Amino acid sequence: MHWTAENTTSNRSGSVRPILIYLVTEDWYFLSHRLPMALAAKRAGYDVHVATRVNKDAAAIRDYGFTLHPLAWRRGSFNPIDLISIVREVRRLYKDLAPSLVHHVALQPALIGSLAAVGLPAVRINALAGLGYGFTSGTLKARFLRLVLAPIVRFLLGHARSAVLVQNPDDRAVMEALGISSERIFLVPGSGVDVDRLTPLPEPAAPVTAAFVGRLLADKGLGVLMAAHDLLVKRGEDIRLLVAGERDPANPASFSESQIERWCRRPGVEFLGQVADIRDVWSRAHTAVLPSRREGLPKSLLEAAAFGRPIVATDVPGCREIARENVNALLVPVDDAAALAEAIARLAHDAELRRRFARQGRAIVEREFSSERVGTEMVAIYDRLLGHKRPPLPDAAVGR
Repeated sequence: MHWTAENTTSNRSGSVRPILIYLVTEDWYFLSHRLPMALAAKRAGYDVHVATRVNKDAAAIRDYGFTLHPLAWRRGSFNPIDLISIVREVRRLYKDLAPSLVHHVALQPALIGSLAAVGLPAVRINALAGLGYGFTSGTLKARFLRLVLAPIVRFLLGHARSAVLVQNPDDRAVMEALGISSERIFLVPGSGVDVDRLTPLPEPAAPVTAAFVGRLLADKGLGVLMAAHDLLVKRGEDIRLLVAGERDPANPASFSESQIERWCRRPGVEFLGQVADIRDVWSRAHTAVLPSRREGLPKSLLEAAAFGRPIVATDVPGCREIARENVNALLVPVDDAAALAEAIARLAHDAELRRRFARQGRAIVEREFSSERVGTEMVAIYDRLLGHKRPPLPDAAVGR
């Protein structure tokens, strides 16, 4: 297999460094989920560009030394005119910059970017941060979408100049089942956590509080969590619930504003919206809860473990990569409100178990999920795809 792209030492922008473009739907998502990789690539000598819809983080992206390319992206739109428009816009960018490598972040950018790159020499790596609504939801609409998406994913991501990046072994198995060659699939667990900045926090005062951090989606298990909390209230348990995150109107699994407003009126429940500093959530919570139906590798649980918080999560791909049964977490079945309530209550009543889980979760993050480690592994993959020679990485997960 020949990976090496053309123009790895010079290109039309005049750069003598290999150009790496991150294609992302939202500017905030790049900063939240791909910054450690991009910084590691920049330190390794890559000329890093970010192509995304810009909301309010343009200055922050440029302050890191990256070149920003705003896109007129309508995330979640299936309007053919919108899709054709964004493919053309991305293709113009790829032609103008002649990148050595493009890193497509999540399923929609992977499909859009792969279409835009047809016939161009750039190597593309398609990073799947989970498999998205079409592969995770059980609704009739999602099942139909899955039937449509599967052959498209196989065709575009199985291209000879493409590689696929997954975050857990289950997603790797799905890609192999779709027909993607195993030698084109790389596994890097998540985007990493800055373990020097995110350090263990003391437990807050009573009452015991569980926190959910994520988009307000049915597939994240928010509805089941609210049902579980209702069961706890009916049992007379004084356990509070914090919910940090926003609706995602582009996702069909997003809850309506009216439903969120009804939940906001419940006693013992507080919706925080999007928080500027995640420390503000975990400083108020005793336990992290994520009853998701499927994940890539949830950053919210990585951060919770880094801050020294025990976890209650569903026993599903992605969650169980960081939430390990009776090590740092209690795992429950999907969509089981009663089991979820029981697990939350168990941790609420056992302070010593919380402390043990907290210590072990922190150790897991330091050992396996630091941003430095993930960045190093990602650069090794970039170099391998482009044929660059660097010293071998100790214990790196490249190609595993």
